[in-house]
Amino acid sequence: MKVGINSIGQIAIAVTDIKAALAFYQDTLGLTLLFEAPPGLAFFDCGGTRLMLTTLQGDEQDHRTSVIYYKVDDISATTTQLTAKGVVFEREPQFVATMPDHQLWMGFLRDPDQNLVGIMAELPLDD
Repeated sequence: MKVGINSIGQIAIAVTDIKAALAFYQDTLGLTLLFEAPPGLAFFDCGGTRLMLTTLQGDEQDHRTSVIYYKVDDISATTTQLTAKGVVFEREPQFVATMPDHQLWMGFLRDPDQNLVGIMAELPLDD
């Protein structure tokens, strides 16, 4: 058995309106809803990582979120699709860096609670 962290098991995002957040993550971003649980929890699958939306429980300072970057295959088509669903980008996807085996592209939008959401694509290098 390996000792130490080897993957992400679950990510929690604090939200104020579970219904609005559920609609955004399911209908707008297209994540698969796994299940809902009381009080105010919704769980999604994101490529094998479980994403938990939770209403504030306990101290508000315990619910500040980090930016989560969602990988997409076609960042241009994803941007077009999200824009058609009413998403306004904080920063339209753009080229970030050339890596040894791909180009890295990233863009940013916000969910209903104004949490920053990143989308990213690792595009193959042109031959």
